[in-house]
Amino acid sequence: MAWDEWEQLKAEAQARGDTGMRLNGVPPEPAPNAGGPNGVLKVHQADLAAIGDEAFKLYTRLWKEARVTSTETAGTDLTSQGIMLGSALTHVSQRWDRQLNTLMDACALISNHMDFTKNAHQGDEYHIKRRVSSIHALDAGFDESFAPPGKKNDVYGTKEKKDEKG
Repeated sequence: MAWDEWEQLKAEAQARGDTGMRLNGVPPEPAPNAGGPNGVLKVHQADLAAIGDEAFKLYTRLWKEARVTSTETAGTDLTSQGIMLGSALTHVSQRWDRQLNTLMDACALISNHMDFTKNAHQGDEYHIKRRVSSIHALDAGFDESFAPPGKKNDVYGTKEKKDEKG
């Protein structure tokens, strides 16, 4: 943020009568991927799969189309013939290969991470569902609203009357 912009924002706040300082916060904005009022990120499995798939496609295209092995060979040949441009061409080719490998590694990492994330979140989802369902049953046993005070809570089932022997 430029100093002029800061001064302008201060003047606007003062004109509104908002002279209090607010750090690390912005007014709430509508977010299309927010899951609730607290801005919970909502991601669907299809979204993760699509991102991973695109990263894999990019990796494959880079492998097929971006590798240039003839450039380094040409640079070596030119250098052996005494042409100074040859060493520069070899340098550029080696730099390209390093940059390309870095980009391909990033694509592979994204693709693999999306697969891992999809599986991890699916496992988390099952775990949470199991825990919440058991907590709900436990809570029902302690919730007084399920039975009036002094009465048996139906959550535990009804006690069968024993036949009197006589």
